[in-house]
Amino acid sequence: MKKCRNSAAQETLRRSFQPDHVKLLFVGESPPASGRFFYQADSGLYRAFRDTFAVLDSSINDANFLSRFQEYGCYLVDLCADPVDNLQPKARRTACAMAEDALAQTIDALKPLTIAILLRSIEANVNRAIAKTNWSGSLIALPYPGRWARLRTEFATLLTPVIRELSRTD
Repeated sequence: MKKCRNSAAQETLRRSFQPDHVKLLFVGESPPASGRFFYQADSGLYRAFRDTFAVLDSSINDANFLSRFQEYGCYLVDLCADPVDNLQPKARRTACAMAEDALAQTIDALKPLTIAILLRSIEANVNRAIAKTNWSGSLIALPYPGRWARLRTEFATLLTPVIRELSRTD
């Protein structure tokens, strides 16, 4: 997959995988400053999702995962449009707070059945965004499946029953 180096190109790529009906909306903090991006299939988050889905669906591989993710009704958006992982803590928190209204608009537009928060540090931001909408549904908080195996295991353990339920509603 071609690597996008700017946020407009990444957003275009993200939207190309938006399902007609979003069942499960994942909310991340922001695209990483590294230029890696879930929808470019080159991030640790991508691999954690792919591996978790593949446990339940052995037909999933690198060639088809993003399409299958879309077919399941899953969509990943970010609270902040621009990277914040390279900011100082106060600036990072400010950027996240400033992005809450835009996230609320996204939630209103997509009307997902379930929202999954992918980073515990943005839980309050996502909850404030939800409070600004008429959304009602299930909300789950997942640990970011980063560098520690314990968090990847917890991520997969919490996400697996949700994916299993999605596969039953198709």
